[in-house]
Amino acid sequence: MSLALFDLDGTLIHSEAGIVGSMRYALTQMGHEPPPQAVLRTWIGPPLRQTFPTVVGNDPAAIEAAVAHYSDRFDSQGWAEYEVYAGIGDVIETLAARGFTLVVATTKVLPRAQRIVDHLPFGRHFSRVYAPTGEGRHSEKAQMIAQALADFGVAAGDAVMVGDRYFDIEGARANAVRSIGVTWGFGGRDELVEAGADVIAAQPSELAALILAERAAA
Repeated sequence: MSLALFDLDGTLIHSEAGIVGSMRYALTQMGHEPPPQAVLRTWIGPPLRQTFPTVVGNDPAAIEAAVAHYSDRFDSQGWAEYEVYAGIGDVIETLAARGFTLVVATTKVLPRAQRIVDHLPFGRHFSRVYAPTGEGRHSEKAQMIAQALADFGVAAGDAVMVGDRYFDIEGARANAVRSIGVTWGFGGRDELVEAGADVIAAQPSELAALILAERAAA
């Protein structure tokens, strides 16, 4: 196993404050009462154009206006409202030292994702960030994983996807890639098990050993 793909929000960083704060701002600007915090947490991960319609309706103009308001706040302050999960830096350093190629695969649009990764203390270890471009490319996790396999010339059996939501796991399964679901993010164990995660990690301190075990078994 030579390639490890990591989701960003809920896997590497705890970004709830910036994302949810920007969602609340967008909906308020549109004249809507934001849903409760518990509901907004479930919106972290999926594309905004899939989640905003549940409140603003299906009118494309309203959806795009909500996305624009979100962008205004997130790009000015929300992007920096995150914390790196304790122990994640050690995981990345360990895997880099063991020769893994490391990439990020996230549904956060590419300019924002790249900005955050560039500011991470261990961001230099990531060879590439796969994310939606705004032009319809790499909008689904399965597409990102497939592109990473092709770009690095890695067979599916030599890769692992690490993420906190069902679509991370489903994207891996669509490519016959092993998956590790992490429970410290926004999905939870039940969601990950139901999606078919091969392994579950309960805390970052377990992650490096689990990935190395996947390599040994490959």
